[in-house]
Amino acid sequence: MPTSTAANSGMSRRRRSAQNDSSPNYQAKRQELLRTAADVFKEKGFEGATLNDIAERFGTDRASIYYYFASKKELFQALFHDVLVDVLDQNIAVAEEILAGDDDAPEKLRRLVEQQMNSYEKNYPFVYLYIQEDMAQLQLDTTSWGKDMARKTKRFETIVLDVLQQGVDDGTLRSDVSVQLMSKALFGMVNWTHRWLKPGMRSVDAKQTTEAFCTLFFEGARTKN
Repeated sequence: MPTSTAANSGMSRRRRSAQNDSSPNYQAKRQELLRTAADVFKEKGFEGATLNDIAERFGTDRASIYYYFASKKELFQALFHDVLVDVLDQNIAVAEEILAGDDDAPEKLRRLVEQQMNSYEKNYPFVYLYIQEDMAQLQLDTTSWGKDMARKTKRFETIVLDVLQQGVDDGTLRSDVSVQLMSKALFGMVNWTHRWLKPGMRSVDAKQTTEAFCTLFFEGARTKN
């Protein structure tokens, strides 16, 4: 057996063994690595980032990364499998409560925007990575959990459409623009923040962004004469 093959086989065994390690130290290191990798992927994108970039930011060498993950793609997938699935579950649970509540449609939409922006800020940069990268190109949507994520994303979009339609039906929202276009406009504003919003910014935060977006969405930018 060639030396490189033997070394790879040995690393694979070590990695499988480590993945069964439930010790607090190993899990803490793994989570720290995932957060470091998320920052690098956010800055450079999946294609632009390398394991060397992640290792350097993590303060180790590339070989040590293989102790946790077999490849860049496996590491990238773990960001969503380990972190984002739970975040989507939490977001949908809150959205379902908002939809079922007694508030009028504009207030429900404001709360949905607020919930999303707070989630983006709290879970930075994990949710933004999901928005930023093409999941189909990375073939993440072919996995069972990837398909589950797609279903959950679609459910959230459906909730927003339902609230918009409620507003049109009860007269609290205008009826001369389709709910589909209103939904696209709203998601366009909220999701585009992945290009510029970052926790800790002095100029703007999630709360200010929510207020600005809702003002523009419900009242428009034109001054009233």
